[in-house]
Amino acid sequence: MVSGWKELALIYTVTLNPAIDYVMHPLTLDMGFTNRSSSEEVHCGGNGINISTLLNELGVTNVAFGISAGFTGDYLLKRLQEKGISCNFVRLEKGYTRINVKLQGIVMTICNGMGPKISQKKVDELLERIDAIGAGDTLILTGSIPNSLPANMYDIIMRRLDGRGIRFVVDAPGQLLMESLSARPFLIKPNNHEVGRIFDANPETPEEALPFAHKLHELGAQNVIISCGGHGAALVDEFGEEHTVPTAKIKLVNATGAGDSMVAGFVAKVEEGASYDEALLFSSACGTATAGSKGIAKRYKIDRVVAALEKQMSEAK
Repeated sequence: MVSGWKELALIYTVTLNPAIDYVMHPLTLDMGFTNRSSSEEVHCGGNGINISTLLNELGVTNVAFGISAGFTGDYLLKRLQEKGISCNFVRLEKGYTRINVKLQGIVMTICNGMGPKISQKKVDELLERIDAIGAGDTLILTGSIPNSLPANMYDIIMRRLDGRGIRFVVDAPGQLLMESLSARPFLIKPNNHEVGRIFDANPETPEEALPFAHKLHELGAQNVIISCGGHGAALVDEFGEEHTVPTAKIKLVNATGAGDSMVAGFVAKVEEGASYDEALLFSSACGTATAGSKGIAKRYKIDRVVAALEKQMSEAK
């Protein structure tokens, strides 16, 4: 059982640079020529939004903080509200919520929009809304930081809320992740490639990643998950105990949002009071189910992957 988890605690996500993901399936992709698509999909994007979407699918109450602008921002909020996701977004007077174009072929090609310019006045408005978060609640900080905001925006938020008994979850690359460790986040979730760049190493498997998870744990992170793609994932928990899990075999459809789904699955299980072994297995299943879906995974698919993963691990014993 996970220690010290507050019953009925609320989970909040922050998406500073949300997007509308416009996914196309081009028949050809030749530079300098007109290419045609066989089909298209539109998804509400942004790491925090992905996490809120999966938490909502799991029936876990959460609130999505963010910043929106223009008619694209209006569309984004409308879609999220239609899905039943509670939103608390600051709206900008100028600019547009970005559109990311994803060309899904043999190799995915992505062109991400820049996003709107955010004034200090709007930053302050967002921070004032975040001030409502209280003891025992969880604040998930993940995704890119717009160029118009300070590069240490996550650190600013965590320092502002320091001492309130809030559990921070951070899923960010490189220096942004390392700077978060002084706040002793409840969970961080880099992948093996990000860890490799931080420590100038090349861990591929969960077993190879475990020493680096211990280092990040010693530097301040309470729980460290390192995802290793098709090899599985490793966890060093708040007590320094090691856990590993393989990846269930699925047909890869779209890896976008898989890491976010892992974060959501882990936090959801911890919220239930599950053991860390159970939380890691469910986290892995959520990530795998999303990788095998066109968007964020549905609950029925997650449950199927959980069953397959449990069977796979039982047969391996």
